[in-house]
Amino acid sequence: MDSQSLFFSLELVAGSGNTLNVEQRAALQTSLVILQKNYKFQRVLLWGKVLGLKADYFIAQGRGEDEMKDRKNLYSLNCVDWFLLPPATVPLIDQVSSAAKGRFTGDPSHVYEHRDIRRRGDGDEEEEVVTKVNEEIRLAVTVHHIEEEVSVVPRGAFVKSPHGLVQINRSFCGLSYSESGKLDSFLHFSEPKNLKKKSLLETSQLNPAIDFLDVLSDDIPKGSWSLQFECGSKVCVLRSLLWLGLTFYHLPMTPQHGYIYIGDGAKNLDLAFML
Repeated sequence: MDSQSLFFSLELVAGSGNTLNVEQRAALQTSLVILQKNYKFQRVLLWGKVLGLKADYFIAQGRGEDEMKDRKNLYSLNCVDWFLLPPATVPLIDQVSSAAKGRFTGDPSHVYEHRDIRRRGDGDEEEEVVTKVNEEIRLAVTVHHIEEEVSVVPRGAFVKSPHGLVQINRSFCGLSYSESGKLDSFLHFSEPKNLKKKSLLETSQLNPAIDFLDVLSDDIPKGSWSLQFECGSKVCVLRSLLWLGLTFYHLPMTPQHGYIYIGDGAKNLDLAFML
Protein backbone atom coordinates (compact mmCIF):
# COMPACT_ATOMS: atom_id res chain seq x y z
CA MET A 1 0.00 0.00 0.00
CA ASP A 2 1.75 3.13 -1.25
CA SER A 3 2.52 5.66 1.48
CA GLN A 4 1.52 8.54 -0.84
CA SER A 5 -2.13 7.41 -0.84
CA LEU A 6 -2.25 5.87 2.64
CA PHE A 7 -5.36 7.57 4.02
CA PHE A 8 -7.36 6.90 0.85
CA SER A 9 -6.24 3.26 0.57
CA LEU A 10 -6.94 2.34 4.19
CA GLU A 11 -10.57 3.35 3.79
CA LEU A 12 -10.96 0.97 0.83
CA VAL A 13 -9.80 -2.10 2.80
CA ALA A 14 -11.56 -1.20 6.06
CA GLY A 15 -14.37 -3.63 5.22
CA SER A 16 -12.24 -6.43 6.65
CA GLY A 17 -12.64 -4.89 10.09
CA ASN A 18 -8.91 -4.25 10.55
CA THR A 19 -7.52 -0.76 10.17
CA LEU A 20 -5.29 1.80 11.86
CA ASN A 21 -6.36 4.48 14.30
CA VAL A 22 -5.95 8.21 13.73
CA GLU A 23 -2.73 8.51 15.78
CA GLN A 24 -1.06 5.67 13.90
CA ARG A 25 -2.03 7.10 10.51
CA ALA A 26 -0.72 10.55 11.41
CA ALA A 27 2.59 9.15 12.67
CA LEU A 28 3.02 6.96 9.58
CA GLN A 29 2.26 9.81 7.21
CA THR A 30 5.31 11.66 8.53
CA SER A 31 7.71 8.85 9.44
CA LEU A 32 7.41 7.03 6.09
CA VAL A 33 8.46 10.20 4.24
CA ILE A 34 11.53 10.49 6.49
CA LEU A 35 12.20 6.78 6.04
CA GLN A 36 12.21 7.12 2.26
CA LYS A 37 14.65 10.02 2.41
CA ASN A 38 17.04 8.39 4.90
CA TYR A 39 17.29 5.07 3.05
CA LYS A 40 17.07 6.64 -0.43
CA PHE A 41 14.19 4.42 -1.51
CA GLN A 42 12.36 5.27 -4.72
CA ARG A 43 9.09 4.64 -2.90
CA VAL A 44 7.87 3.29 0.43
CA LEU A 45 4.86 1.10 1.09
CA LEU A 46 3.02 0.32 4.29
CA TRP A 47 3.14 -3.47 4.18
CA GLY A 48 0.95 -4.07 7.23
CA LYS A 49 0.77 -4.88 10.91
CA VAL A 50 1.58 -8.13 12.72
CA LEU A 51 -0.37 -8.41 15.95
CA GLY A 52 1.47 -9.40 19.14
CA LEU A 53 0.46 -10.14 22.72
CA LYS A 54 2.27 -7.14 24.27
CA ALA A 55 2.77 -4.91 21.22
CA ASP A 56 2.18 -4.88 17.46
CA TYR A 57 4.77 -4.73 14.68
CA PHE A 58 4.19 -2.18 11.92
CA ILE A 59 5.92 -3.26 8.71
CA ALA A 60 7.09 -0.92 5.93
CA GLN A 61 8.69 -1.91 2.65
CA GLY A 62 11.15 0.20 0.69
CA ARG A 63 11.69 -0.41 -3.01
CA GLY A 64 14.46 0.60 -5.36
CA GLU A 65 14.83 0.59 -9.13
CA ASP A 66 13.78 -3.05 -9.53
CA GLU A 67 10.39 -3.48 -7.84
CA MET A 68 10.90 -7.21 -7.23
CA LYS A 69 14.57 -7.52 -6.32
CA ASP A 70 15.32 -4.17 -4.66
CA ARG A 71 13.17 -4.59 -1.57
CA LYS A 72 13.92 -3.98 2.09
CA ASN A 73 11.53 -4.61 4.96
CA LEU A 74 11.54 -2.58 8.17
CA TYR A 75 9.53 -2.78 11.37
CA SER A 76 8.43 -0.36 14.06
CA LEU A 77 6.66 -0.63 17.39
CA ASN A 78 5.51 3.00 17.56
CA CYS A 79 5.14 4.04 13.86
CA VAL A 80 8.07 6.45 14.30
CA ASP A 81 11.33 4.52 14.83
CA TRP A 82 12.14 1.99 12.12
CA PHE A 83 14.56 -0.95 12.14
CA LEU A 84 15.73 -3.06 9.22
CA LEU A 85 14.66 -6.69 9.11
CA PRO A 86 17.35 -9.20 8.06
CA PRO A 87 16.85 -11.06 4.77
CA ALA A 88 15.11 -14.42 5.16
CA THR A 89 17.76 -16.96 4.19
CA VAL A 90 17.19 -20.73 4.00
CA PRO A 91 19.01 -21.46 7.33
CA LEU A 92 16.92 -18.82 9.11
CA ILE A 93 13.70 -20.21 7.62
CA ASP A 94 14.64 -23.70 8.87
CA GLN A 95 15.40 -22.38 12.36
CA VAL A 96 12.09 -20.53 12.59
CA SER A 97 10.07 -23.52 11.34
CA SER A 98 11.56 -25.78 14.02
CA ALA A 99 11.72 -23.40 17.00
CA ALA A 100 9.13 -20.61 16.77
CA LYS A 101 5.60 -21.56 17.86
CA GLY A 102 2.51 -19.73 19.11
CA ARG A 103 1.62 -16.06 18.94
CA PHE A 104 4.08 -13.20 18.51
CA THR A 105 4.91 -11.63 21.85
CA GLY A 106 5.67 -8.11 20.60
CA ASP A 107 9.25 -8.20 21.96
CA PRO A 108 11.88 -8.39 19.14
CA SER A 109 14.49 -9.79 21.55
CA HIS A 110 12.29 -12.63 22.78
CA VAL A 111 14.05 -15.96 22.19
CA TYR A 112 12.21 -19.09 21.09
CA GLU A 113 13.89 -22.36 22.06
CA HIS A 114 13.34 -25.90 20.80
CA ARG A 115 15.07 -29.02 22.10
CA ASP A 116 15.36 -32.15 20.00
CA ILE A 117 16.84 -35.54 20.90
CA ARG A 118 18.87 -37.12 18.09
CA ARG A 119 20.81 -40.33 17.85
CA ARG A 120 24.51 -40.08 17.19
CA GLY A 121 25.76 -42.31 14.37
CA ASP A 122 24.67 -45.96 14.42
CA GLY A 123 24.99 -46.37 18.16
CA ASP A 124 22.52 -45.92 20.95
CA GLU A 125 24.02 -42.67 22.13
CA GLU A 126 21.70 -39.69 22.08
CA GLU A 127 22.46 -36.00 22.01
CA GLU A 128 20.29 -33.00 22.69
CA VAL A 129 20.15 -30.38 19.93
CA VAL A 130 18.93 -26.94 20.99
CA THR A 131 17.63 -24.48 18.35
CA LYS A 132 17.27 -20.85 19.37
CA VAL A 133 15.83 -18.00 17.32
CA ASN A 134 14.70 -14.52 18.34
CA GLU A 135 11.41 -12.92 17.38
CA GLU A 136 12.99 -10.40 15.03
CA ILE A 137 14.17 -13.28 12.83
CA ARG A 138 10.75 -14.91 13.06
CA LEU A 139 9.12 -11.65 11.95
CA ALA A 140 11.44 -11.40 8.92
CA VAL A 141 10.64 -14.99 7.90
CA THR A 142 6.90 -14.51 8.37
CA VAL A 143 6.88 -11.38 6.19
CA HIS A 144 8.91 -13.29 3.58
CA HIS A 145 6.40 -16.18 3.50
CA ILE A 146 3.40 -13.86 3.16
CA GLU A 147 5.13 -11.94 0.37
CA GLU A 148 5.96 -15.16 -1.47
CA GLU A 149 2.52 -16.72 -1.18
CA VAL A 150 -0.13 -13.98 -1.25
CA SER A 151 1.25 -10.64 -2.50
CA VAL A 152 -1.04 -9.49 -5.33
CA VAL A 153 -0.92 -7.06 -8.27
CA PRO A 154 -3.31 -6.57 -11.22
CA ARG A 155 -2.19 -7.92 -14.58
CA GLY A 156 -0.35 -5.17 -16.46
CA ALA A 157 0.46 -3.02 -13.41
CA PHE A 158 4.16 -3.90 -13.73
CA VAL A 159 6.27 -4.43 -16.80
CA LYS A 160 9.47 -6.43 -17.27
CA SER A 161 12.16 -5.13 -19.57
CA PRO A 162 14.23 -7.40 -21.87
CA HIS A 163 17.06 -7.00 -19.33
CA GLY A 164 14.89 -8.39 -16.53
CA LEU A 165 14.16 -5.09 -14.77
CA VAL A 166 10.67 -4.98 -13.21
CA GLN A 167 9.16 -1.51 -12.91
CA ILE A 168 5.78 0.21 -12.60
CA ASN A 169 3.89 0.29 -15.90
CA ARG A 170 3.17 4.00 -16.36
CA SER A 171 0.64 3.26 -19.12
CA PHE A 172 -1.48 0.97 -16.90
CA CYS A 173 -4.96 2.48 -16.63
CA GLY A 174 -6.56 -0.27 -14.57
CA LEU A 175 -8.58 -3.39 -15.26
CA SER A 176 -12.10 -3.20 -16.64
CA TYR A 177 -15.02 -4.19 -14.39
CA SER A 178 -15.40 -7.52 -16.19
CA GLU A 179 -11.68 -8.28 -15.90
CA SER A 180 -11.68 -7.34 -12.20
CA GLY A 181 -14.20 -10.12 -11.53
CA LYS A 182 -11.78 -12.84 -12.68
CA LEU A 183 -8.89 -14.32 -10.68
CA ASP A 184 -6.97 -14.68 -13.97
CA SER A 185 -6.56 -10.90 -13.97
CA PHE A 186 -4.49 -10.88 -10.77
CA LEU A 187 -0.90 -12.04 -10.31
CA HIS A 188 1.43 -13.00 -7.47
CA PHE A 189 4.11 -10.33 -7.08
CA SER A 190 6.85 -12.86 -6.31
CA GLU A 191 9.18 -15.17 -8.22
CA PRO A 192 7.00 -17.37 -10.48
CA LYS A 193 6.75 -21.11 -9.83
CA ASN A 194 3.79 -22.35 -11.86
CA LEU A 195 4.78 -20.32 -14.93
CA LYS A 196 7.80 -22.55 -15.51
CA LYS A 197 5.56 -25.64 -15.59
CA LYS A 198 3.34 -24.38 -18.41
CA SER A 199 3.59 -25.97 -21.84
CA LEU A 200 4.96 -24.21 -24.92
CA LEU A 201 1.42 -23.88 -26.26
CA GLU A 202 0.27 -22.09 -23.11
CA THR A 203 3.29 -19.78 -22.90
CA SER A 204 2.97 -18.84 -26.57
CA GLN A 205 -0.30 -17.05 -25.70
CA LEU A 206 1.38 -14.90 -23.04
CA ASN A 207 2.97 -11.48 -23.33
CA PRO A 208 6.46 -11.78 -21.74
CA ALA A 209 6.45 -8.10 -20.80
CA ILE A 210 3.46 -8.38 -18.45
CA ASP A 211 2.78 -12.14 -18.07
CA PHE A 212 5.95 -12.98 -16.18
CA LEU A 213 4.19 -13.82 -12.89
CA ASP A 214 1.91 -16.60 -11.62
CA VAL A 215 -1.85 -16.06 -11.81
CA LEU A 216 -3.99 -16.47 -8.68
CA SER A 217 -6.32 -18.92 -10.41
CA ASP A 218 -3.51 -21.53 -10.41
CA ASP A 219 -3.23 -21.48 -6.61
CA ILE A 220 -3.70 -24.72 -4.70
CA PRO A 221 -6.03 -25.37 -2.95
CA LYS A 222 -8.68 -23.89 -5.21
CA GLY A 223 -10.89 -21.42 -3.41
CA SER A 224 -8.14 -19.85 -1.31
CA TRP A 225 -9.17 -16.37 -2.46
CA SER A 226 -12.37 -14.40 -1.81
CA LEU A 227 -13.19 -11.84 -4.53
CA GLN A 228 -15.86 -9.22 -3.89
CA PHE A 229 -16.97 -5.81 -5.10
CA GLU A 230 -17.52 -3.28 -2.32
CA CYS A 231 -18.26 0.43 -1.83
CA GLY A 232 -21.21 0.33 -4.20
CA SER A 233 -19.42 -2.10 -6.54
CA LYS A 234 -16.73 0.50 -7.21
CA VAL A 235 -13.85 -1.34 -5.53
CA CYS A 236 -12.61 -4.87 -6.24
CA VAL A 237 -11.42 -6.50 -3.00
CA LEU A 238 -9.47 -9.75 -2.72
CA ARG A 239 -8.96 -11.49 0.61
CA SER A 240 -6.65 -14.41 1.24
CA LEU A 241 -8.09 -17.35 3.15
CA LEU A 242 -4.62 -18.89 3.46
CA TRP A 243 -3.10 -15.92 5.30
CA LEU A 244 -6.08 -14.39 7.04
CA GLY A 245 -5.61 -10.63 7.22
CA LEU A 246 -4.20 -10.07 3.72
CA THR A 247 -6.51 -7.69 1.84
CA PHE A 248 -5.95 -6.39 -1.70
CA TYR A 249 -7.93 -3.62 -3.39
CA HIS A 250 -8.18 -2.29 -6.94
CA LEU A 251 -10.28 0.52 -8.37
CA PRO A 252 -11.32 -0.67 -11.86
CA MET A 253 -10.52 1.72 -14.73
CA THR A 254 -7.86 3.44 -12.59
CA PRO A 255 -4.24 2.50 -11.72
CA GLN A 256 -5.07 2.54 -7.98
CA HIS A 257 -4.27 -0.77 -6.27
CA GLY A 258 -2.48 -2.11 -3.23
CA TYR A 259 -2.58 -4.64 -0.41
CA ILE A 260 -2.07 -4.70 3.33
CA TYR A 261 -1.70 -7.46 5.90
CA ILE A 262 -3.14 -7.02 9.38
CA GLY A 263 -3.12 -10.29 11.27
CA ASP A 264 -1.39 -12.47 13.86
CA GLY A 265 1.17 -13.89 11.42
CA ALA A 266 -0.29 -17.41 11.50
CA LYS A 267 -0.95 -19.40 8.34
CA ASN A 268 -4.36 -21.07 8.02
CA LEU A 269 -3.15 -24.66 7.71
CA ASP A 270 -6.71 -26.00 8.00
CA LEU A 271 -7.85 -24.30 4.79
CA ALA A 272 -7.84 -27.51 2.73
CA PHE A 273 -10.29 -29.13 5.17
CA MET A 274 -12.52 -26.03 5.31
CA LEU A 275 -13.19 -25.72 1.57
